[in-house]
Amino acid sequence: MRHSLPLAPQFYVTAPQPCPYLDGRSERKLFTALQGEGAEKLNNALSRQGFRRSQNVLYRPSCADCSACLSARIRVADFEPTRTQRKVLNRNTHLKRTATSPWATEEQFALFRRYLDARHADGGMADMDIFEFAAMIEETPVKTRVIEYRDGRVETGPRPLTAVCLTDVLDDGVSMVYSFYDPDQIDLSLGTHLILDHVAIAKRAGLPYVYLGYWVPGSRKMGYKAKFSALEIFKAGRWQPLGDPEDHSGEIHPLSVDPIAEQVARIQLPDMR
Repeated sequence: MRHSLPLAPQFYVTAPQPCPYLDGRSERKLFTALQGEGAEKLNNALSRQGFRRSQNVLYRPSCADCSACLSARIRVADFEPTRTQRKVLNRNTHLKRTATSPWATEEQFALFRRYLDARHADGGMADMDIFEFAAMIEETPVKTRVIEYRDGRVETGPRPLTAVCLTDVLDDGVSMVYSFYDPDQIDLSLGTHLILDHVAIAKRAGLPYVYLGYWVPGSRKMGYKAKFSALEIFKAGRWQPLGDPEDHSGEIHPLSVDPIAEQVARIQLPDMR
């Protein structure tokens, strides 16, 4: 018997787990499969509504008593680097960028392990092995690139791999799915540099946005994103300027959460025919 995928995506909710951003809270995700011929359309449409991609899944936080995780993106045309960010760009002129197909390498995994061990040893990805890493990089049904940054000061022999970003190319921007870098080169502010360079990539490609993932008011891990100008957040069903970060502290209140059924009903789906 022949089976076909449903035209309308099916949405599910994960079981509660400890929140990685706010102590004493639990997280829950609303998610759907990303597959079939309509994967590109669905990824584009749901990314504009605060969803993120992880391999063959699109997800958005849908916690029972908190709505603090707010999808963030930079308006490329209006972005102006701060004095500190310009210094970061100047410190990293030696880095040479190369965009490749989503194919995992042992060199990438070695850098990834060093990054996790130094920065996120107690995180949810701490036990990821090389096969899981390869799945994270390679299992993508949409247009994805691995953007590598190497030390161009090395004139002979292989140039060391300094940073990597797994990047989706959307119809209205680039989405930084996951990035990691040399944890020993703290003085280079590599995390900031990757974002600044993706603004340059999007600008050159004529794409209006750089999607950064989630900004979480009250989370020190996510506070750095508020330092980028022209930052927008997806809140109350629409994109709006971040403004004063303190104005969003109410998002950790339980009354800020809408029922799951209402959240799903408001999702705007593309024509999958």
